[in-house]
Amino acid sequence: MRIFVKVAETESFAASARQLHMSAPAVTRAIAALEDVICARLFVRTTRSVRLTEPGRRYLHDCKRILADIVEAETAAAGSYAVPTGTLAITAPMLFGQMYVLPILHEFLKRYPTVNGRMLSMDRPVNLIDEGIDVAIRIGHLQDSSFSAIQVGTVRRVVCGSPAYFQEYGIPESPADLKNHRIAASTGAWASPEWRFAGDQRVTLPNWLQSNTNEAAIATAVAGLAVTRVLHYQIDPALRDGKLQIVLAAHEEPPLPIHVLYTEGRQASAKVRAFVDLAVSRLRGE
Repeated sequence: MRIFVKVAETESFAASARQLHMSAPAVTRAIAALEDVICARLFVRTTRSVRLTEPGRRYLHDCKRILADIVEAETAAAGSYAVPTGTLAITAPMLFGQMYVLPILHEFLKRYPTVNGRMLSMDRPVNLIDEGIDVAIRIGHLQDSSFSAIQVGTVRRVVCGSPAYFQEYGIPESPADLKNHRIAASTGAWASPEWRFAGDQRVTLPNWLQSNTNEAAIATAVAGLAVTRVLHYQIDPALRDGKLQIVLAAHEEPPLPIHVLYTEGRQASAKVRAFVDLAVSRLRGE
């Protein structure tokens, strides 16, 4: 399994052999024997590359977990408490990750110097297994899965604009009034032109300005040029500074849940357990 993981990481039999201080034929024989045992092809080999197959990607995830369990078992047998080690991979939405998750990761890495961090910030769901992710922070309702999930809070969808904009164009009193306003929207967060509100109210709105980032939509609203709809935390600094104000609060849908999601449940490695405990504590305190 260690040989297999090394080949998967280096994508090279020769490089793996050098790093493991083995001969290249010995590495090749080990992988071939492993494939015979599990009756599945783990790599696609060409003269230029070595790539994991779909079964190989899933097997890699299991191998890493098993090898981490072995390290913890050996540490426990030696009479010591397991300490977080290795690389911790995390994913979170772009702005939420930057504003809230990255500071937690910084604190975690300072606390556990034997751990390295990897953060993937994306405004779309990431396949934890395929991407090799240990912990995900998700905003929204979760689909049924075998992953462990801990809810740490909720966040509102809000309609907002600058005080100067509302002074010039008026404050909308109902969702239908938005048809009389300029709309700045992000394709990343709200791909649909239909905005939904409480009581099953739905309004289809043409976009005055459309961008692929929430930051651009928010900047347009701060500039007093349009109204936008984002998650509350994304405009928190602008709200505190008085650059934006929320409207139609009485018409908002129920808040969206925020979860910390991880793959291994009670068998999670020490690094995952330690980070989840810290993240849950910090996020619930926000």
